[in-house]
Amino acid sequence: MDESEAEQFDAQAVARTLAGDLTAFDRLIEKYQRRAASVSYRLLGNLDDALEVTQDAFLKAFRSLGSLDEPTRFGPWLIRIVSNLSLNFRRGRHPGLSLATHEEDEGVHEDRIASHVEAARDSLEASELSRAISKAIDGLPEQQRVALVLFALEAIPQKEVAAIMECSVEMVKWNVFQARKALKEKLTDYLEE
Repeated sequence: MDESEAEQFDAQAVARTLAGDLTAFDRLIEKYQRRAASVSYRLLGNLDDALEVTQDAFLKAFRSLGSLDEPTRFGPWLIRIVSNLSLNFRRGRHPGLSLATHEEDEGVHEDRIASHVEAARDSLEASELSRAISKAIDGLPEQQRVALVLFALEAIPQKEVAAIMECSVEMVKWNVFQARKALKEKLTDYLEE
């Protein structure tokens, strides 16, 4: 399905939903559920929270469907709702509750085979790097974080990201550039190894 076919599918599904055909909205959910949950997860870092926000976003979209000016733009409109709800949810959370630092206690016993030790070390380093990247992304200013997640991680085209963020394509490019620059600075120790 190319872009124009996808937009027509969305417009028809929106029109049918507004006419009372709830199965049409189910098809929109099926089409966008993975992307919505993925965006929310990348913004929140917690699957349960992301699924809750995604459910709330679809409910809000359903209730506000009549206010959608361009039914062909349902996807970007929904992702904007998901992004906004995720950021609002994030602001309401208590920071630092999910930090765990028990890696140091995962002992390496002398009787273990060298390959197991090496595999464990690689796994810990990968886990540490993953946490460092997540922490660095979490520390980005909101607009940079959203632009980076949508464009670089979710591979949403810049034009759509601009529509979702309600800004210009140039602003998206600038935010992604600044986010990457900040991440490079924050992750210098890992990049040099």
